[in-house]
Amino acid sequence: MKDVSAPELRRRMLHAQEAPSFLDAAHEWRRLFAEAWGTFLLVLAAAGAGAVRDQGGAVTPAMAATAPGLMVMALIYGMGSVSGAHLNPVVTLAFAARGNFPWRRVPGYILAQFLGAVGAAAFLRLALGAAGTLGATVPGPGVGILVALAFEVVLTAGLVHVILGTAAGARNIGANAALAVGGYVALAGLWAGPISGASMNPARSLAPDLIRGDFRAAWIYVVGPLIGGLIGVGIERILKGTAGAAGAQAAQGTLSEPR
Repeated sequence: MKDVSAPELRRRMLHAQEAPSFLDAAHEWRRLFAEAWGTFLLVLAAAGAGAVRDQGGAVTPAMAATAPGLMVMALIYGMGSVSGAHLNPVVTLAFAARGNFPWRRVPGYILAQFLGAVGAAAFLRLALGAAGTLGATVPGPGVGILVALAFEVVLTAGLVHVILGTAAGARNIGANAALAVGGYVALAGLWAGPISGASMNPARSLAPDLIRGDFRAAWIYVVGPLIGGLIGVGIERILKGTAGAAGAQAAQGTLSEPR
């Protein structure tokens, strides 16, 4: 282990004492705001691509699939150290089920995520009008509901495994893991979007359904991701065992940056 000079050690200790800790409940409002704002931006990109396409915008399927992946990557870099950048109720539940996140904080996170998602869908409705599906996720043409459900289960299991598997520090994961998670979201959308919409996120799917008042396919995008999330937690437990301290820091954030 590299020796640290006495002045440097004192500086680090002072910084540690001054830096707000993610264990301090007084900062919970910052984390909830981060989750609401981050989910707003994610749904704005994910549902917005479809909404703009419905308005005649030149948005290709590849663009629509890539946009949420790039947004997730940017948000993890930008606010992962504050809240862990869950941006998805299933991710919050998965972190809690694995022991990385306190169950008492789960309701607040999920509420913040849904508020952000609904806010994004409402913004799209006000800005672009009621034409089209408002970027809703629905099974593709000719795709049965059970096939769409199966895809959402498998895709979400993979997403949760990638997130938990790369959780190794603040920013939800570490510098390279933002690329892994964002890349997974984009890749899933590129090949599976025409089948189920590749939502993997109940907040992302329910928000447009709520604003447009159509819940016929909504259950697929709640049940599928929830089952897939549990499978993802199980896969990670098989591969790596119980949760560690680094995973807890990744899930909860630090509210400070290392110097």
